[in-house]
Amino acid sequence: MPVFNAGASIERCAPSLTGQSIGADAYEVLYVDDGSTDGSLSGLHRIAERFAHVRVVALGNSGRPGKARNTGVRTARGEYVHFVDQSDELAPDALERLYRLARRNSSDIAFGKAYGESLGPAGAFRHTRERCSVRDAELFETLTPYKMFRRAFLLDNGIEFPEGRVRLADELFLARAYPLARTVSVLGDHPAYHRRPAARARSTRPPGPEDYYRQLRAVVRAVKERSEPGPVQDRMLRPAYRREVLRPVTEPRVLQRGGRQLERYFELVRRLALEEFPPGVAAGLPALPGLRAHLLETGRLDGLVELARRTARIRVRVETGAVRWRRGRLVVPVRVWLVHAGGRPVALARRADGRLLLDPVLLDGVPGARGWEVADPFADTHGEVLVKDPRTAQFWYAQNDLRPRLEPLRGGRCHVVLSAEAVVDPLTVAGGGALPAGRHEMWMDVQLLGLGRRPRLALPRGAARSARRAARTTVPGRPPRGRLAGWHGAGAQLLLRAPEPAPPADPLR
Repeated sequence: MPVFNAGASIERCAPSLTGQSIGADAYEVLYVDDGSTDGSLSGLHRIAERFAHVRVVALGNSGRPGKARNTGVRTARGEYVHFVDQSDELAPDALERLYRLARRNSSDIAFGKAYGESLGPAGAFRHTRERCSVRDAELFETLTPYKMFRRAFLLDNGIEFPEGRVRLADELFLARAYPLARTVSVLGDHPAYHRRPAARARSTRPPGPEDYYRQLRAVVRAVKERSEPGPVQDRMLRPAYRREVLRPVTEPRVLQRGGRQLERYFELVRRLALEEFPPGVAAGLPALPGLRAHLLETGRLDGLVELARRTARIRVRVETGAVRWRRGRLVVPVRVWLVHAGGRPVALARRADGRLLLDPVLLDGVPGARGWEVADPFADTHGEVLVKDPRTAQFWYAQNDLRPRLEPLRGGRCHVVLSAEAVVDPLTVAGGGALPAGRHEMWMDVQLLGLGRRPRLALPRGAARSARRAARTTVPGRPPRGRLAGWHGAGAQLLLRAPEPAPPADPLR
C-alpha cells in the first residue's frame, strides 16, 4: 500500500489488511510511505509494532504512488504481490481466495470483484474465470492496479509503474502487463476489493488535454510494442479508442463544449486516432461508435455534434411480463429495445441485397452519416438483470443473460430486441450464497447498437394494479426462509427483500 497523508484512513483500513483469513504467517503487509507530512508515518509504525507481519518503508516525496509501488515490489518477499490503495479495503478472505486461484492455474495475474459507490457492474466479473488472457477476454476493460501479480512476472519482464507526476500511470502499467501475461484468473462471483471514494488529489490543477492525450498515446504504444498487429492487438486497443478517443466527440461532452475549445479536443483525438490506431480497431466497433469513429477520422465535427444531439434523446424501453416464483426462484420475463424520444423504435432498414442500414430517421440530416451500414447488428450487444445491495453497492447477476434477435417492423424495417426470462435464486445469487438480509434493487445493464444504458427494472407506465400485486409473493426457502418481491415507489422498481435468517433451533426443545 502506497501512503501519502492518509490521515484517519490508515487505522480504518488496517484491519482488512492485517486480519486476512490466509493467516499472518502466509503473507506480509508492506506500507510504503511517500513522504507524508501529516503524521501518517508514525501511524504506520504503530501498526507495525502491533503486528509482526507488517513492515514499513519510508521514502521521500515523489508526487505519485508509482515509486512507492515499485519499491514495494522490489522489497516484498512473497510469491505474489497485491496492490491496495490507502482509502480502500480488502475483503476478509480476498488474499486466500485469490492466491488459491492463482496457484491452481499458475497465473501471472489474478484479480477479484471490486465494488463501491463509484463503481457500476462490470462484465469482467460476470463469472469466475480460471484461465484467460488478452486472446479470449476483454481484460482492457479493467485498468485499475488493485490486483494480484506474480512478483517474478513483474521483475523478469521489467514491468513497472512510471514514476513522478505521470497521468494514466495505472493504465500504462496494465498496458505493459496484460499482453505478456500467459494466464490471468478472475474471481468474478465473490467480492474481493472495496473501492471507497478517492481522497483529494495531491495536485488540484487539472491536466491540459495535450498532456492527457500525450500520455494516452504512450499507453497505446506500450500495447503495440508488446503485441503483434492483428485481431488480438485490435481487441486490446478497442476499449481505449471507444472510451478515451471517442469520449470528447460523444454526448454529453461534445454538447457541453463549443467554439475553439471543442475544435481543440476534436483535433487532438482525431490526430491520435489516425496516427496510432490500426484500421481494424475502429472497424470492429458496434454501429453507433463505429459511425462516430468514421465521422471523426473523416473530419466531420459537424456530424458528430448533430449525431450526439439525437442519440442523447434515445432511451431504453423495458417491457416486463408477469413476475412469478418458480421452485423458490424469482422469474422475470423481460424485453428491451431502443426508442426515440417519441417512443418510435430505433430501426434498421433492410436493403434489397440484405444489407442493414442504421435508422434513416436518426441519421437524416446528420452530415457525413447517410447510408451507414451495420455489418453486425449484434456486435457488443448484451443485457443482464442485476440485483443490487444499496447498502454496499454490490451487484449480482441473474442466472441467464438476455439474448438478442431482430424483430420485424413495418415497411421492411427491423430492430434489435433483447429478451429472456431472467431467473434469480435468492439462495445462490450472491456469489453462490444467499442474499444478505435487507432490501435489494433490481436493475438492468444493457448495450444495444453501441449505446449503453442502465435502467431500473420497473413496470411500464400505466400498468394495471393487478400486475403490481402479482410479484408480492412469499415463498419458502431452503431452509424455510421467506422471500418477498414487489414494485416500489413512483417508478415502480422491482425490489427483492430477504429477511433475517431464522435463529438456530434450540436443541433442548
